[in-house]
Amino acid sequence: MHFAPVLRSEALKVLTLRSLCGTLLAVFACTTAFSALAGVSDTSDPDFDPLFMALSGVMPGQIAAIAFGAMVVSAEYQGNGIRLSLAAVPQRGRWFAAKLVVVAAPALVVGLLTSFAALVAARAGLGAAADGLTVGEQVRGVVGCGIYFMLMALLAAGLTALFRSGVATLSTLIPFILIIAFVIGDAAGGATEFLPDQAGQVVIHQTHDGILGPWTGLAVTAAWAGAAVAAGAWRLRGRDA
Repeated sequence: MHFAPVLRSEALKVLTLRSLCGTLLAVFACTTAFSALAGVSDTSDPDFDPLFMALSGVMPGQIAAIAFGAMVVSAEYQGNGIRLSLAAVPQRGRWFAAKLVVVAAPALVVGLLTSFAALVAARAGLGAAADGLTVGEQVRGVVGCGIYFMLMALLAAGLTALFRSGVATLSTLIPFILIIAFVIGDAAGGATEFLPDQAGQVVIHQTHDGILGPWTGLAVTAAWAGAAVAAGAWRLRGRDA
């Protein structure tokens, strides 16, 4: 079977499941709402970063992006749906590639729209405190934030294929990104900078300290996502449906 009809069928699955569309809506709603709230916060802190403050809604919003990536894949393992999918598309690599595309494309598009809306909403509250942001910094924040959402969704999709369970992915990945960096921060020193969330979020800071820059940080997150996808593909190829 050619790739185009496989991709079309996988896209239809996403469009026809309300829960998946709902998670994408949650990415937009959570990120924009929390960024708008951050926009009316105190700006007198000497370490105040207007770009990070304007896009700080990415932290709760990424949970919805992770849930989207996990649910797109985990839906196949409910009721042995994976058997029907692989019977229709015996080329497992082609099927998995199509699945990843329908995770990445919507996550990127929604991520870009979300980050732009969040920036506009937060800037309205920040007022003069955000006047120091250049056009280039704002474009970098919006584009980088959209890419970050996509990479986190792909990371979740790869882990779900590896674990064959969305619940296992969410119960592993969400505590990992919310807790681990704070728990091991002092003991690990600069190593936490290379965690997927910490590295990727450098792109939404106006200024940054440390080894990684905005785009190298996203490259580290991409490496995490790539490793998860590769592990998921290996599990898919090596185990019976």
